[in-house]
Amino acid sequence: MSGDARVRALELRHRATRAIRDYFDQRDFTEVETPAIVRSPGLEVHLDAFEVQGADGPRFLHTSPEYHMKRLLGRGMERIYQLGKAFRRDEVGELHQPEFCMLEWYRAHAGSREVMEDTEQLVAHVARALCDGTRIPGRGGEVDVDPPWPRITVRRAFREHASVEVDDLLADEDDFFRVLIEQVEPALGHGRPVFLTDYPARFASLARLNPGDPTTADRFEAYVCGIELCNGFGELVDAAEQRRRLEADRDTRARLGKPAYPIDEAFLRALEKGIPESGGNALGVDRLKLQML
Repeated sequence: MSGDARVRALELRHRATRAIRDYFDQRDFTEVETPAIVRSPGLEVHLDAFEVQGADGPRFLHTSPEYHMKRLLGRGMERIYQLGKAFRRDEVGELHQPEFCMLEWYRAHAGSREVMEDTEQLVAHVARALCDGTRIPGRGGEVDVDPPWPRITVRRAFREHASVEVDDLLADEDDFFRVLIEQVEPALGHGRPVFLTDYPARFASLARLNPGDPTTADRFEAYVCGIELCNGFGELVDAAEQRRRLEADRDTRARLGKPAYPIDEAFLRALEKGIPESGGNALGVDRLKLQML
């Protein structure tokens, strides 16, 4: 990147983060700051953390502030957001960096529908600040981010863009993600952003299962020009089910020869004490900025 391009990118980032804060301030969200060095960085099978050696043993740079932010929901905070760095080891490329800017927010007494509405309204707000309207350059051609954005389920997207049934791929996780990455994702979000919704329950992660269809999860991702912008959930608040999932992920990591990080017992205690039904989202600020350059 040339010197002039770097300066422009920094100026654009400043305007984007100012617009993000303005959006949440207008809607009575509280900006929070949680620890970057933690005892448990999460157990997502495909995310690895940087280890930091402390006086009382190993700790880790967080891969997401999610656990600590959800604890704040348990303490009665109802609308919170955090804008800061996240760290993921072994991620290198134009869209994957070991250190990147993450925007994460949570709403108590809400679900994925409200958070998807936040997402499309937020992106439109940032676009107006940076691009003087809701049409942005995009990485694959102009995109109109004016809400509402269309929604498409994972099952329908696989049928339309890969001519395959999702259920035929669930026996092998690698097959599912290969088709998703190679055929489905590149087709999404051209001209208009799109939400990919209703992931198979196997890939629920920290999302609750859909009450009307427990074979799917209340999980969504937004795409612009074939690039994933964010990953959001109607949050799982059942402590027993969350423990079961974390233990399963820890066992899978151990089986694959990956570090089996500690389970965040403080997070589980917060769930046991009670966290309200909530929705949350994690959005890559650097990816959003790239779409508006």
